[in-house]
Amino acid sequence: MTQPPITVRRARTTDVPRIVDLVEPLVARRILLGKERVDLYGAVQEFRVAETADGAVVGCGALHVMWEDLGEIRTLAVGDEWLGHGVGHALLAALEADARELGLSRLFCLTFEVAFFGRHGFEDMGAETVDPELYAELVRSHDEGVAEFLDLARVKQNTLGNTRMLKVL
Repeated sequence: MTQPPITVRRARTTDVPRIVDLVEPLVARRILLGKERVDLYGAVQEFRVAETADGAVVGCGALHVMWEDLGEIRTLAVGDEWLGHGVGHALLAALEADARELGLSRLFCLTFEVAFFGRHGFEDMGAETVDPELYAELVRSHDEGVAEFLDLARVKQNTLGNTRMLKVL
């Protein structure tokens, strides 16, 4: 049986409970880092959701701006029953379009899903770092995603087993 088509749209505050439902199983399996509901509401404008024609939210993902040319793909999650049906691809395409609209030229992600992101043009960063001036600016951030991008020791527990990947748009 084929799945009905989905559309991707900006998230609304009313979507946050469903975003939590999509993310929690992945947090339990240690695929995604958990986020407090209050933080999801605070970042709702960064999110896109994928929904079916009847309004069921079946996937989500966020774009977080880290620097003038750098953004992070965060909290990309698809319901198990929708895996392999293009939902993740549609969400990532929308987030990349948002990144281009904002003037970003690079996207970062920290992921276990190396094959998925690799198919979409992301490459393993390895030990790659940024120039010292940019590092000095970014290291001031309190954002965990920035710390993960910089591969700081204080977030090593978040990054174990994950791959730091980067895409040039």
